[in-house]
Amino acid sequence: MQERNRHYVDRLFDPDPQKVLQGVIDMKNAVIGNNKQKANLIVLGAVPRLLYLLQQSSSSLELRTECAVVLGSLAMGTENNIKSLVDCHIIPALLQGLLCPDLIFIEACLRCLRTVFISPVTPVQLLYTDPTVIPHLMSLLSRSQRTQEYITQIFSHCCKTPEHQTVLFNHGAIQKIAPLLISPSYKVRMQALKCFSVLAYENTQVSMTLVNVLVDGELLSQVFVRMMQRDQPIEMQLTAAKCLTYMCRAGAIRTDDSCIVLKTLPCLVRMCSKEHLLEERVEGAETLAYLMEPDVELQRIASTTDHLVAMLADYFKYPSSVSAITDIKRLDHDLKHAHELRQAAFKLYASLGSNDEDIRKKITETENMMDRIVSGLSESSIKVRLAAVRCLHSLSRSVQQLRTSFHDHAVWKPLMKLLQNAPDEVLIMASSTLCNLLLEFSPSKEPILESGVIELLCSLTQSDSPALRVNGIWALMNMAFQADQKVKMEIVRCLGTEQLFRLLSDPDTNVLMKTLGLLRNLLSTRPHIDQIMSSHGKQIMQAVTLILEAEHNIEVKEQTLCILANIADGNTAKELIMTNDDMLQKIKSYMQHSNVKLQLAATFCISNLIWNEEDGSQERQDKLREMGFVDVLHKLTLDSDSNLSDRAKTAMQQYLA
Repeated sequence: MQERNRHYVDRLFDPDPQKVLQGVIDMKNAVIGNNKQKANLIVLGAVPRLLYLLQQSSSSLELRTECAVVLGSLAMGTENNIKSLVDCHIIPALLQGLLCPDLIFIEACLRCLRTVFISPVTPVQLLYTDPTVIPHLMSLLSRSQRTQEYITQIFSHCCKTPEHQTVLFNHGAIQKIAPLLISPSYKVRMQALKCFSVLAYENTQVSMTLVNVLVDGELLSQVFVRMMQRDQPIEMQLTAAKCLTYMCRAGAIRTDDSCIVLKTLPCLVRMCSKEHLLEERVEGAETLAYLMEPDVELQRIASTTDHLVAMLADYFKYPSSVSAITDIKRLDHDLKHAHELRQAAFKLYASLGSNDEDIRKKITETENMMDRIVSGLSESSIKVRLAAVRCLHSLSRSVQQLRTSFHDHAVWKPLMKLLQNAPDEVLIMASSTLCNLLLEFSPSKEPILESGVIELLCSLTQSDSPALRVNGIWALMNMAFQADQKVKMEIVRCLGTEQLFRLLSDPDTNVLMKTLGLLRNLLSTRPHIDQIMSSHGKQIMQAVTLILEAEHNIEVKEQTLCILANIADGNTAKELIMTNDDMLQKIKSYMQHSNVKLQLAATFCISNLIWNEEDGSQERQDKLREMGFVDVLHKLTLDSDSNLSDRAKTAMQQYLA
């Protein structure tokens, strides 16, 4: 066998060109459909010789074309074959071949390039290395239906990043590919459609351009709508729905446009029904989830279309023992990919339930839904775990669900387990969900507290990821709300003052806001305020000073002044403000700020300092009068904002009492 293979390769070196040609043709016939034969010939070094013959200008056109055909056939084998071909620099050689004027040779080169580029092991960047390649491919689009099919297929597989989208867009991809949507060839129409879906994905520039494109006098969006009709092949319906979905998400089509509400959404819901193939159901559900993610109206419409919520429950029962799949190969494939269905269902449930209370109720009341989510959290597939936790997060936005189904199913246990050692994207979703489970009305709050969660959350605040720092501190903030002294002291002990102050100077505003929220919750109720300020007062006052002096937004400053107002409410803690003239001057200047929110918070702070019924109030009132606070308060009683003038009047009354 090996001898015969060597014979094939040896003939490629024959001095007689006619014998070389015959050798290539025989090789072509020998490798068709025979992966073992392909691998053997590659090992024996056929590829470099075929590439050499393909590139020689002295080779006849027929020989060069046959070489391209054999290389294309070798590429049809395994991924290892493709790797070997790419390593032998097949891509530059074939791209060079496209400069030849002969159409049949060009088509053979393109067919081989297409096969190489659609393989996941080929680096797509190789298409963009030479800047003359893309414009040349654009110019070949008009040569024949085959060039159209192969080139659009290459584009749709090699457009992976915003930079790729821009290169293709700048070389006129939209204008050149749009007419292909009405080509007589189904393959050309389909590949052109796929091109538009990858070009439009998360790309506003492309999507805004597509809206105005006319194809034979008809708007492109209408062409896509026609392609979604039930009499079209499923692949075409789905891809057209993706194009319109991406244009809608990029802001080029309104969510209430009839082509979305009456055409795209129903088409995607239809794809979720069980008569479709597994991959169609997965793609339909994932695209639908993406379409309606930001829009509550679409979520409501989808939830009442074709019993979608119940239909998705079937995604968890597949393939069942009574599946109508008679094709063993298909059954084997579907068993291996059944987890993709579960992932898609979780994603779609997450999207459906992200805003509307009634939809969430409908989801949790679907058979065994909470059990399915709980088991999804511990599946081996990371994608399923992520989708399950996204679904849980979406449902955890509901007060009702936190009080009922979340409590009944002790969801917090698998969630805590998931937080032990998960990749960042899972951690972010899981810790977001935990924030909701720690809200004061959630019955899960107590058992979570007892499970030693504080350590875990404190460690999240040290993460490099801003999202994880925010979630860690946010959960601690929720935990500290109306908590007892023991929990608060445990948070302070575990977080450590150093880390707390590091978070107060975090470059991420969200982290800073949540840390201020935590501090505000820690400093509530007098005994707690006094205890924390007696041990950490100096550092806290320093941090407050720094924030009030720095360039921060209104919300940050307002939150900081509210913390000061809480400190001013303490029995002994208020002395830390009263003995700090610099701080008092700052409060006075904020009472005269141009922003009402800051004036209100500063005035509240003074109100707490001069409150009559408390020890030492007379001395405090006298000191603040000397510093000019009474004049400022008097001015504020005349303010046009009624909240502010009322608060100033309340403070003034303390002086009159």
